[in-house]
Amino acid sequence: MIGTQLALIKREFWEHRSIYVTPAAIGVIVTLGVLAMLMLTSGFAKELDMVIFGAQNLAGDAERRAALTVFFAGTSWVFLVALMFLTVFYSLDSLYAERKDKSILFWRSLPVTDAETVISKLLTAAVVLPSITALGIWATHLVNLIVFSIWVSVQGGDAGVLIWGSVAILDNWLAALIVLVASGVWMSPFIAWFLFVSTWAKRMPFLMAFMPPIVLGLLEWIVFRTKYFLTVVGERGDMTPLFHGVSLERFFEEEQWRDGVENIGLLAHMDLIGFVTDPGFWSGLLVCGILTTAAIYVRRYRDES
Repeated sequence: MIGTQLALIKREFWEHRSIYVTPAAIGVIVTLGVLAMLMLTSGFAKELDMVIFGAQNLAGDAERRAALTVFFAGTSWVFLVALMFLTVFYSLDSLYAERKDKSILFWRSLPVTDAETVISKLLTAAVVLPSITALGIWATHLVNLIVFSIWVSVQGGDAGVLIWGSVAILDNWLAALIVLVASGVWMSPFIAWFLFVSTWAKRMPFLMAFMPPIVLGLLEWIVFRTKYFLTVVGERGDMTPLFHGVSLERFFEEEQWRDGVENIGLLAHMDLIGFVTDPGFWSGLLVCGILTTAAIYVRRYRDES
């Protein structure tokens, strides 16, 4: 079973190069943006000298670590947004494309069941895509650290103190991996829905995936004057169970910043136990299982394939 899944996931890499091309492209764009920012700041020599002097001699390790953490968290969000779009388009295309080009007839000639095929695509969307994106984040962080080190050294600063002596690299990397994989699991009901639409839609799977929820929400509003369905769907995207007790608005207030600067690590603000024990976590897995089963059934008994 494990060997079959690994082979099927390898198939996804062959058929969908965007799995690894997209994180690589985002990493290049982020790095070019950092280089452009550094080139622009280099034109303010006097102000730059003051900033480097202050960061090296006046700011403490905690303040420098906080600044680098905020920067890396910001660049990681770019990857997270790209992952969201990549997951949607991959899930909607993965089972639809094989029916469109009739390659499903070839894959069905192999000793692989419909359940194994659909589950491999679910695992690819919910686990493999976030993991590959995490690798892209790690590589981009490392390249940017090297770029920052060279730039700081050229400007006369001590890169060992300002960069490598202050960055919480393991904290940032582990936090990025946890957030990405947790987001994939948390969003698994949506992924399973997209896979179901991909097996069922005869054309325009993107429209078929988003129109039913919108129409259902509008009907609920017209008939009952409530927005419960759209509220539940919308609120599932904020990942709050992973960050219980964290308020971004209060976090950036001066008092909160001063009090919490020593505890700036991202892992310290995560509540993995609360995330796993949250009712929404298990209800989401239940919905994911139901929709995945429906996708397997439709793929197995679809007449034209």
